[in-house]
Amino acid sequence: MSGTGVKGVIRIGLDDTDHIDCACTTEHFQRLLTRLNDSIVSFETKERRLVRLWPFAPNRTRGNAALAAICSVNIVDLNNVDSICREFMDDLNKEIQGTYPDTGQKPSPCLLLALDDYPESWYWEAVRGEVSLKVRKKQIPDSTKIYSIEHNPNGVVGASSAIAWNPNEHNTWELIAWRSDDKINSPREVSSQAIESMSENFPTTFANRDPTTGRGMIMPRTNCPVLYGIRAESFEELQSAHEFLQIREDVEKCYSWAIHRTNQISDDHLLGSEIGIVSSFPLEVQGGHSSVSIWTGYSSMTLVAFAESGEVNALLRRLKPGDEVEWMGLSSPSSEVHLERLRVKTSSPRLGKRPVCCNKTMRSAGVGQGLRCKTCGHSIEKAWQTKLESFNSQHKGWVEPNPANRRHLAKPLQRGLPTENNQT
Repeated sequence: MSGTGVKGVIRIGLDDTDHIDCACTTEHFQRLLTRLNDSIVSFETKERRLVRLWPFAPNRTRGNAALAAICSVNIVDLNNVDSICREFMDDLNKEIQGTYPDTGQKPSPCLLLALDDYPESWYWEAVRGEVSLKVRKKQIPDSTKIYSIEHNPNGVVGASSAIAWNPNEHNTWELIAWRSDDKINSPREVSSQAIESMSENFPTTFANRDPTTGRGMIMPRTNCPVLYGIRAESFEELQSAHEFLQIREDVEKCYSWAIHRTNQISDDHLLGSEIGIVSSFPLEVQGGHSSVSIWTGYSSMTLVAFAESGEVNALLRRLKPGDEVEWMGLSSPSSEVHLERLRVKTSSPRLGKRPVCCNKTMRSAGVGQGLRCKTCGHSIEKAWQTKLESFNSQHKGWVEPNPANRRHLAKPLQRGLPTENNQT
């Protein structure tokens, strides 16, 4: 293995190596990059990327993330990179066949070694909708090496989309710490006091705990190898937050860790806000999920708020026909819009109560005789008082789910209010 020669940039992408009940693609990627760095003197990982994609993608597991890395290596060492990638995929196949549960969906992994840039449009297609495996596979250039354990691996879509992502000013960072093998399947030792203290000392970190429940959000709830994932706006503060946790007695020591640039809380999966008029009373089904019909001026659609969406669900259930609302959400394969944010721009009048006279509610005086005050005899036409509902909140009327129930891609309101009809 040579350490001399002309260096070139390569891009490595990986997706779909995990099972719903075990393993994690981030940990597999860590294994691969560690092996490449340790085995090839000229190999250098410049940056890792963790990219969340379309939440409704079929055959996805958990947060639907794919991995990519920008690396450099001497051109003369590319054959060594190729050999290690092949060995990695062989080992992964043995692991899947020998240790993964027979129940549930088997992964369909794909590892890409790209020598050329991919079109950024590949990322936008995969973060905002379903991408055909057949079409994407045909788009992969001949200069890319594809490693898989089957002919048409589902992971090719995620791996190629992660490589194609072009970070911008909205990107954030996530540090992932992994557990040693002997710790997997045991409770994670990360105290709530440690998480709270970290949040106070490192203010650019986010989504550490759910303020409505106090539950920590940096630890997964599955049997995967991840100890925790800390998300932050600042790369430098992220590493300091991790070091802060690792020196505490109430936090489990990690086996290894790495920082990834991410598209989380970017709203990249959304096209912007829309406006419409409520055309039906809300329908609530068993479990607390609610829906309402909307007329946009050119089409009718159904907005859905799940019980877990908290304030969004509560606001939707207060809507009445005639209310003008604005929302942001994701159109599901069934064409319903799953809400992520909602606000009332203008409320229609609500029926209140009968008029009051002499401190008492006026009563009907009989058929065709209007209302009459029984105390003073004053009469008026029959009418109901109306009122306008108040929907104000700290974010100019916008509401969103609590942190534990937001999508990884959803941008919190505190990071900036939605932009109307931000079509891109």
